[in-house]
Amino acid sequence: MKPLAAIANALWIGGGVPASRRFARALRAPADAQARWLGAQLQQHASCEFGQAHDFPALRSPTDFARAVPLSDATDIASWISRMQLGEQRLLTADLVTHLAPTSGSSGARKLIPFTTGLQAGFSAAVSAWMVDLTRQRPALIGGPSYWSISPLTDVDEHAASGDAVRVGFADDAEYLGGWATAFVRQALAVPSSVRHVRCQSDFWALTLLALLRQRDLRLLSMWHPSFLQLLVSSAIQHWPALLTAIESGECPWESAIPMASRRDWRAPRDATRAAELRRIGADDWPRWWPALQVVSCWGDQAAAAGRAAIARRLPGVLVQSKGLLATEGVVTVPIGTAYPLAVTSHFFEFLDRAGDLRLAHELHAGDEYEVIITNGGGLWRYRLGDIVECRGHLEATPSLRFLGRGGNVSDLRGEKLTESFVAACLVTLWAGREAPAEAELHAADDGVQAWYELRLDAECSADMSTEIAVRLDTLLRVNPHYALARRLGQLSALRVASEPESLAVRRTAAGPVRLGDVKPRTLVPVARVLPTALFSRGQSP
Repeated sequence: MKPLAAIANALWIGGGVPASRRFARALRAPADAQARWLGAQLQQHASCEFGQAHDFPALRSPTDFARAVPLSDATDIASWISRMQLGEQRLLTADLVTHLAPTSGSSGARKLIPFTTGLQAGFSAAVSAWMVDLTRQRPALIGGPSYWSISPLTDVDEHAASGDAVRVGFADDAEYLGGWATAFVRQALAVPSSVRHVRCQSDFWALTLLALLRQRDLRLLSMWHPSFLQLLVSSAIQHWPALLTAIESGECPWESAIPMASRRDWRAPRDATRAAELRRIGADDWPRWWPALQVVSCWGDQAAAAGRAAIARRLPGVLVQSKGLLATEGVVTVPIGTAYPLAVTSHFFEFLDRAGDLRLAHELHAGDEYEVIITNGGGLWRYRLGDIVECRGHLEATPSLRFLGRGGNVSDLRGEKLTESFVAACLVTLWAGREAPAEAELHAADDGVQAWYELRLDAECSADMSTEIAVRLDTLLRVNPHYALARRLGQLSALRVASEPESLAVRRTAAGPVRLGDVKPRTLVPVARVLPTALFSRGQSP
């Protein structure tokens, strides 16, 4: 256990109590809380270029705001982001843009989201409310270190030579919170942040396991997809003898994968007692590795539900909690007890209903589905996240939301967020300079153990050519940072290619009562339910 972990946790969570109380009060009057938040942002950012162009000082209400500022998406802000990369400031926000965070978007492989102290404050407010509530449920959570893997990390050094004037990515997950919270969280992290530099999948799992197994008092495991924990545990069998030797000796046999300056972080005092305990437990009985574990936080909606349930069955004494809806652009919902209320003190939200009408947070109805529009503290104004949620009721007067999926055709087996438009662009590049097949579909597959993508072609293809195509397409898809990470960690298996000389469209008609003339061309076939793009068309703002 890190000596300062318990103290750092107590200081961090204690420091978040005021934010948690503000959130609790806001739950009772979300309309007032949202109007106050928006008014403060319009005043604060009135001097930036975007604020001047839309006359922020004249906007007095959410209604004024909706009339003056159009809905936007990644395409609409691309030119602003390009200018930020070159070092321009005071464009979308009056605050200093300190980071550009990479994530996937519906219009391409990667988009960059500006990060400021204002946006970090929004994240911190939501996380504080969540952690204070978790501590009420599990007071022992404070007593030891935690493992946090909020999102894929970008190696900052990779972008140093790209010519970007603003840093892309984060040094570690703690930077999402900013300010004093960053220092406290870092003291309680079980795995050194330098693991982000590791490029070998086997070394990544070995190093992460080594750091976690050294922490007998580990209290929290927070990750994105449940498969992350499953893959972590399964890799222990391969590395078990070396892991036990490293714990006993205090050395790190995989330190060559870490930059020289960070290698000392991976050495520890000799711990023969811990090594002997783990040797008795064995590599298979992982629930006994961390006897003080209190909480596992992971995705639990849609395709991830089965994985979360499997973890809960193995850890009957541990709170296995589904995450709220969290995006790089902001926090949408906060887990509070068994509810997932809107993060009304972190950002300003609007929602498009099925009819295309706009609604505010206090206007949502239980049982209805909505597309989320966010205005955050980092320069995104009326930004369409593309996430579809269902109102499941209310906590106090604030809607409790359940994430349903991405609007449009998106495949998200392990957090990769592949969109049809991106896959189509990759296939155009794949066939450049060669004869393209009449039909090519990228199918998602998940058998409950493994997940992978299979490119199905309507033409004969030799084994050598299939291998070449699979490698080339996998390389193109890795431009998406989430797909690249899922492949590197083994959450997604290698891409496959299947030759099916019969028309793929004809095959689809055999699966059900569908006329061939009604079968539309497609390039991406997800496993999970996908909401049709027509449900929430990209119209003009009201």
